[in-house]
Amino acid sequence: MLKYKNVLVAVDGSKEAEWAFKKSVDIAKRNDATLNLVHVIDTRSFAAIEAYDRSIAERATKYGKELLDEYKKEAADAGVKQVNIFTEFGSPKVIIPKDVAKQVQADLIVCGATGLNAMERFLIGSVSEHITRAAKCDVLIVRTDETAE
Repeated sequence: MLKYKNVLVAVDGSKEAEWAFKKSVDIAKRNDATLNLVHVIDTRSFAAIEAYDRSIAERATKYGKELLDEYKKEAADAGVKQVNIFTEFGSPKVIIPKDVAKQVQADLIVCGATGLNAMERFLIGSVSEHITRAAKCDVLIVRTDETAE
């Protein structure tokens, strides 16, 4: 039976990313795997505004750090022995499957079916769809339990 050694989970603060995180914690515990949490700050979404307001990138970075720190503590409290966190800048659909997955030698990527950026999903397709197509390892797409909401 295949054992995952390096699980990568993408988190963005959405409900489905939270469910993906919870599922990835269970997978990491069952497989005694390293859990790698990544939050990608999509710089394209605020590039034009950044010229007028420099604090946007700082606030996005602070939010990402707080989110990752909270998830890291939760994973450790749940019994995951090794948890790494990463904050990256750029396009999540490129950074996650190509850069971060390669860096951590991911053998499983876990992400929510939808994230926070509904407009991009409408125009160009979801980040999870791109991750599924570009990844060199297994990908688990997690949906929320609608009855729990």
